[in-house]
Amino acid sequence: MATSVTRQGTRQTEAIGGGPTRSVAAASWTALGALMLRDLVVLRKHLWEFVLRTVIQPFLLCFVFLYVFPKIGQGIGGHGAVQQSAFATILVPGVVGISVMFQGVQSIALAMAQEFGFTREIEDRVQAPCPIWLVAVAKVLSGAAQGVLSAIIVLPIASVVHAPGVHAHLTLHWLLILTFVPLACVAMAGLGLVLGTSFEPRNIGLMFGFIILPITFLGGTYYSWTRLAPVTVGGWHWLQTIVLINPLIYVNEGMRAAFTTAPHMHLYVVFPVVAGFGVLFLTIGLRNFRRRVLS
Repeated sequence: MATSVTRQGTRQTEAIGGGPTRSVAAASWTALGALMLRDLVVLRKHLWEFVLRTVIQPFLLCFVFLYVFPKIGQGIGGHGAVQQSAFATILVPGVVGISVMFQGVQSIALAMAQEFGFTREIEDRVQAPCPIWLVAVAKVLSGAAQGVLSAIIVLPIASVVHAPGVHAHLTLHWLLILTFVPLACVAMAGLGLVLGTSFEPRNIGLMFGFIILPITFLGGTYYSWTRLAPVTVGGWHWLQTIVLINPLIYVNEGMRAAFTTAPHMHLYVVFPVVAGFGVLFLTIGLRNFRRRVLS
């Protein structure tokens, strides 16, 4: 049987017995869809595990800070229902932001630690009929989708876990929700890709100790960026300046803009910076992913 192969630009047509096949681009998109469908099937089989790992940390944060502390008179953000409600308004969007970040780390970085480990499960994925970088993009898109689901799950739970008299004053800005939340999820999934391809499986503990913890506590989860201004040295707002290298601070400020009317960083800063971090993380992550796969 004769086989003829013809290339025109990016399109490849292969005739076997006179029948053309799909283009390389079409085959790649089909493989991308199959990879994401595989992740969806795995997520459905472990749905309760996903829900539990998504809910437990935000629930405990809100339970301790917004229920236990007011009950025992150890107020956070000030004493009295008004001050504690103001803190709740700050905390709830921060909890959503930190959930999105942890979802990117858990669904991509920790998974890659397994796949690049002794079993080399990543080799099964890269055998798909598509470029290597598209396999990594599929993982990022899957992690971003899980981040969106975590935001949908966490927001209503975090907004109702509070002591009597303490309320988070939420105002949903749907245009911001529909634009910023997916963007933040992609950026945090990109961060997960960078971490998953930068740390060896045996060094995952170092990743949490030296990367995740500083990002978490200096990411504006428990406070807004605008409230850091009083922390100065010689008139220099040093802490407010240093935390600007933290991607989570922009994510949490954007979440406050999307879910509340609380003071927040200007959106004309938040949107381009989060998009820039997303591009940076994807660029570094895709390069590292290719290097790890081919090594």
